[in-house]
Amino acid sequence: MTKLIIQIPCYNEEGSLEVTLSELPRELPGVDIVEWLIINDGSIDKTVEVAQAHGVDHIVNFEHNQGLAKAFMAGIEACLKANADIIVNTDADNQYCADDIPKLIEPILSGRAEIVVGARPIQQIKHFSPTKKFLQKLGSWVVRMASNTKILDAPSGFRAISREAALRLNVFNEYTYTLETIIQAGQKGMVITSVPIRTNRYLRPSRLVKSIPSYVKRSLLTILRIFMTYKPLRFFVILGTIPFSLGSLLGVRWLILFLSGTPKAHVPSLILAAILILIGFQLWMFGLVADLMAVNRKMLEDVQLRLRRLEVDSQNVKEYSSTKLVKR
Repeated sequence: MTKLIIQIPCYNEEGSLEVTLSELPRELPGVDIVEWLIINDGSIDKTVEVAQAHGVDHIVNFEHNQGLAKAFMAGIEACLKANADIIVNTDADNQYCADDIPKLIEPILSGRAEIVVGARPIQQIKHFSPTKKFLQKLGSWVVRMASNTKILDAPSGFRAISREAALRLNVFNEYTYTLETIIQAGQKGMVITSVPIRTNRYLRPSRLVKSIPSYVKRSLLTILRIFMTYKPLRFFVILGTIPFSLGSLLGVRWLILFLSGTPKAHVPSLILAAILILIGFQLWMFGLVADLMAVNRKMLEDVQLRLRRLEVDSQNVKEYSSTKLVKR
């Protein structure tokens, strides 16, 4: 039997959650069981009451607001413990069209992908300013370069994740999961694709994008950090090549001037060249050390994956045994 759980991170979503839940499906082609799960990220309104009134199957509660990234991962963990084969993540503001969930999960059901990201028609969304549309396009291009994937809409939170992919995901960033999970999946060799989806009418402003400069800064830092984590040698080699090349050019310039018999010693240029070459060499050494440390990280991820599988499998065995006892 194939079980799908739709998870929704929520923070004070009393006003929009009812609309979102009313449009979610309870039956889907190719799926035997459909359940709903919300992550209550420290809400102080009636989010939980609304969820309970609309028959949500699972509720994960945070006493205090932890942020979108932690809420997302808490939902993933809860879905795995609930024996989900496919996890669909969507937003509580009903931004994404729930009727497109069959399209979203089809590549996973057919075995063509492990993660599927819904690509919004960015240019057609009226409440997106021209600046935001440009930055969305630029940001997605940067993520494609960093992750070596072909995801068209990297910030989209409407995505489907297979059980195996969910077991392997980690989120280190506390701001958002959207960019990091794509880059991480690409670097880990997961099969990730995107499908075109529709959006619904505008209900409320985004809580993640409080200001364009802040969002751009945080997104760039997230991309940089995850790239350093998964490709440290490449990152530091590129970074170290810049001062090393400049230092080498200055060194060649000094050597040419020295051999040509110029009356000036050009000592400052020689000192600067030596400093730049030394900085470049040190950055290369940092990359080598970081690459060796990455081996330990990969081993720890393998251990974490095995522990997650054991925990989930033991939970499933307990549920199966209890169900068998009830039937008797």
